Amino acid sequence: MDPIQYFNRHSGQLETEKVYGEGFLNFSYANPLGAIPLHAMVKRAAFSKWYGQRMDDPKTRAKIAPFLETYGLDPADFADSPDSYASFNEFFYRKLKPEARPIDPDAPAVFPADGRHLGFPKISAIDSFFVKNQRFDLGQLLADDELTKRFADGTLVLSRLCPVDYHRFHFPCAGTPGETRLINGPLFSVSPIALRRRLAYLWENKRTITRLETPDLGLVLCLEIGATCVGSIHQTYTPGQPVRKGDEKGYFAFGGSSTITIFEPGAVTLASDLLENTAKQIELYAKIGTAMA
Repeated sequence: MDPIQYFNRHSGQLETEKVYGEGFLNFSYANPLGAIPLHAMVKRAAFSKWYGQRMDDPKTRAKIAPFLETYGLDPADFADSPDSYASFNEFFYRKLKPEARPIDPDAPAVFPADGRHLGFPKISAIDSFFVKNQRFDLGQLLADDELTKRFADGTLVLSRLCPVDYHRFHFPCAGTPGETRLINGPLFSVSPIALRRRLAYLWENKRTITRLETPDLGLVLCLEIGATCVGSIHQTYTPGQPVRKGDEKGYFAFGGSSTITIFEPGAVTLASDLLENTAKQIELYAKIGTAMA
């Protein structure tokens, strides 16, 4: 299996991802024998719910210190001390100090989450996604004919969160959000290990969609994609209440997952480093609050 590499905007270096649960992912998605437990158990919501409940056990506090050491996380960014979390799951969806993730005041739109990002200026022209010849199905993703037509030539950014990342997601721009619409589905992994084989997991998985009416960028769609071992997607914002760029929208409980941000045609021009790396099939690592467009 080829390593997962991404370009780190903050270090200016091409880096190799330390994949949490790599052996399990390779068996489930790259080994033909893995298809049996994948479809019989792993993709099912009950499996992720069970695993999420395990991560709520107070005994899992013992996993926090080794996790910090293995993945080099800086507790100085945390809003609370690592010793204060009642479980690994509580640590997983931790808050950060506001100064740890400043919001770019000049960017029209900022990344909604820490993660590895791909950006596409025109959805209808996408002809490769992680690997060549994987087309993106916006209609299946949105399950709404009117929105599919409206955004067919729009701009899309996929932000992939790993288990090692900060797992709260934020609004990419200021506006007024509506109610969140839930589309139920299975919970396949959204790691490149899985998506290289079947991109459709993005629009088959459980997902949520929020319409954000903005004063300058038109209608923006904010989506959260569920994935294996994501216990749940929690929304913390108030529908109908105006939000500022970078305000918290919600958080994922245990597990890696993704967000998708979709803009109307011509509303934004994506950041040059995002476009350059996406053209090479390389994700761009960047933190929430930094310029997406």
